[in-house]
This record gives sequence, C-alpha cells and structure tokens, in this order.
Amino acid sequence: MSVSGVRRVVGGLSVFAVAAGFVAVAGVGVAGAAPVTAEFNSSGYKITRTISDGTPSEGDVITSTTVFKRTDFVVNYLYAVRDFHPSCMTYVEGSAKVNGKAYAPETPVSTDSVRVSASITDWPLYQNNTKSFEFQYRVGAGCERGNDLASTVHFDGSAWVNDTTSGRGPSINVRKNVSSTVVSPVSGAQVGQPVTLSATVTGGADGDSVEFFDAGSKIGAGALANGVATLDWTPTTRGNHSITAKFAGTARAVESTSAALNVNVSQADSPSTTALAPISGAQVGKSTTLKATVSASGTGGTVTFKVGATVLASVPVAGNGEATYAWVPTVAGAQTVEAVFAGRSGVTGSSTTASTTVAEQPVGTTNSTTVLSAGAGQVGVAQTVSAQINPANAGGTVTFKDGESVIGTATVDSSGKAGISWTPATQGQRVVTAEYSGAGTVTASADQVSVQIAAPVDGGGPGTGGTGSLGNLGNIFGS
Repeated sequence: MSVSGVRRVVGGLSVFAVAAGFVAVAGVGVAGAAPVTAEFNSSGYKITRTISDGTPSEGDVITSTTVFKRTDFVVNYLYAVRDFHPSCMTYVEGSAKVNGKAYAPETPVSTDSVRVSASITDWPLYQNNTKSFEFQYRVGAGCERGNDLASTVHFDGSAWVNDTTSGRGPSINVRKNVSSTVVSPVSGAQVGQPVTLSATVTGGADGDSVEFFDAGSKIGAGALANGVATLDWTPTTRGNHSITAKFAGTARAVESTSAALNVNVSQADSPSTTALAPISGAQVGKSTTLKATVSASGTGGTVTFKVGATVLASVPVAGNGEATYAWVPTVAGAQTVEAVFAGRSGVTGSSTTASTTVAEQPVGTTNSTTVLSAGAGQVGVAQTVSAQINPANAGGTVTFKDGESVIGTATVDSSGKAGISWTPATQGQRVVTAEYSGAGTVTASADQVSVQIAAPVDGGGPGTGGTGSLGNLGNIFGS
C-alpha cells in the first residue's frame, strides 16, 4: 500500500500539510464548513476520504465520504466497507449510502464504526470504475476539543483483499463551544437581605463554575445546573450595583462575560408591630369599636379586621398609625378578633389577635332598618352615597364600604340620614355596603347595593348604567 496525499480546505484558503508518506494536494476553497480530505492507494485502488467539516462544533452533523477508484486492470469484487469514526460521535440512523442510495448497515452498529456489506459479486470494480460510501455522524459533548481525532476505513474484496490499516485520516478537530452568559433581572433587593443572582450560560456543562461580580469585585461563584448558575448575595450598601457574571471557560467551551446588569438596592424595610386595643362591652346587635395601632406611624397601608376566618373590613391606616372599625357582633360567645397590617413601602407587615366574649342581645331593644342609596358611577368621578335609618331619631353612625374596604363613616342626623362623597377607583360591578352601628337600645342593621362603575373617559361624566339593589337586609341581628 502507498499513501499519496492529504488536504484540508478552509474558508477559501488551501492548507497543505506534509507528513512522512503524504504529498500535499491542492484544495478548492468553500464557504462555511471546511472539508478535509485524505488520499491513498491500496490493493489496486485509489481511495479518497473526505470529512465534510474538519473542525465541527458540538451537535454538528458531519459526513464521511469514501470513494474507491479501481486503478488495476484486473476486476475486483468489493464486498465490505467499515467506516471508522471517533467514538464520541454517534451514527445518524439511515444516513448510510452507497453510490448515493440509502443502504442498511450491519447491526448492531458499533460505537466507533459502521459496516456495510454485499454479496461478493454485487460491487465489481475494474479500471477507473468508482464506488462511493457515505456515512453521517453527530458530534457529541464528550469529544475532546483542540486535538486531532482519528478516522480511517477498512475494506474487504476478492483475491484476498483485506485492508485494516489504521490512521489514514483525515483527522477531525472539534472546536470549543462558543458560550454566552446572561444575568437575569433582580428586583426587590434590600440592604442586609439575601437575594438570588442567576446567570444562564449556553455552551457550558453541569458543574462548570460561573463567577459573579459587583462593579468588578468578585462576590462569589455558583455551579451550572441545567445551564443556570445561582448565588445568594446579601448587599451591604444601598444604591445602584453593576452586576456581571463570568463563565471562566473550560477544556470544551470558551469563556464569556455577561453584559452589566444594574441592580437597585434599597434600604431594608423597617419592622412593624400591630396592637389591638382591649375589646369591651361586645354585644350582639351593638356596635363595638375595634382599634388597631401600627407601631410604624404614618399614613399608608391597610389593617384588615377578621373574626375567625370571616373578614370584617379593610381600613386605611391614618397618620397616627391607627385604624378603627365599628364591629357589630352577630353571634354570642367567645370570639377571636385579628388585625392584620398589610405593610407599605419601607415598612413590613404585622398582625395580632385579641379574645373577647360577646354577650347576648338584651331584651327590650328596638330593631332598626338601613336603606342604602348608591347609583351607577365612573372611575375618578365623585358621587354621593347615603343611607336612611329607621327609627330616624336614634343617632349613631353609618360605615360605608366598597367590597371589604372602608370608604368612610358618617354620623346619622336627626332625620335618620347619613351620607358621604365616594370617588370610585375601580371599574366594573361593585358591591357597596352601609353598616349602621345602632345606638342606645336601637340595634344595628345594614344594606347593600350592586352598582356599575364605568371606565374613566376623558372629558366624560359618570356612566349611566343602572343599579341593582341586593335588597334591604333590615335588622340582620335577630329575626
């Protein structure tokens, strides 16, 4: 056997590699993939082997083509060809071809080679006859990077032709993965509070290290898992922080650094406590004031009052840190009242509970009725909601609510009327409630109506949709 040449064609330039027994062969430039070719003579054949891309990347599919050209006048019957490839690559099912036509390889397919065979008389070749054998392989993640990986071909023919020469080539050199690193957005970062930094890396592998930096100073590192590395970071100063992540690069992938991400770190929220004033004199049908005081005084946030699992109302916190609600118990016995402060910007939430015993409704009380008047409206447009209390001269107060949110409290006048101005903030069907507190021997009562609130319209007035009363609830504490 003699070897006549090897060549590599790279992006329009012919690269000539000369080794012992090899003669350089001129190549023709091609765009994209860079084919590599090896040529040699053996057993009356000139054999040309071409790999479609000599420097592929992980995941690429390459084609190995071997052309046998008979140079001897004597006919030879070629009946088996085994194409060897790096074991880190896998054969692409159904890709084997002989003279351009699909051909089923012998099974099972080996991890490092694919063999096709025929009857000893199927592939006769004589002077200048050619036959082409083609196989495709997918480049695996386990391929070494930057080192020449061997390929070769073995073949069998008549007249005792049995060629098993190794290292004929051409060799394949797998490129390192091109990587990219992106830091995920971070929100809600506060001084002294841990926050998770996350970076997504393409081209890396599980276990590879990713370093995180704050304005160029390393703050820690995390290992890739499913392409993502995380780090718990506790900022020590407020203000803007420039966060970057760097994938250091490995034997199989080049390094990459993310674009800088601006993370705004705010001062940590101040803690709060919520206290309930002692609850005394609670009685079925009688108004009892619930008062919660939030330690972080100042306007903002709401306190939600609950009895067991039942929400009574959500009340805005006033500037003195207090929120009050007129509670009318409906059931006698031991009750647990809870006040939950939702928190606000710069202040954390908190809650507390208090126990009280509700007495039965006393004998000799007078039932009251409440009739609520509220019409259709429009977001941002003020309207009056009012309630008529009977008996008219009982006194007391009426608390008005939009859903569970208290919108105001008004005193009942001598004619039994109480009203407030309401500017709806939410469009759609709203349920408005009037809760009369009762007074003296007159019991509490309530009423609800459902009203349609239209979306805001520039220059327009309130919506004209009708109202649908849910009915006078009358005296809800007794009959």
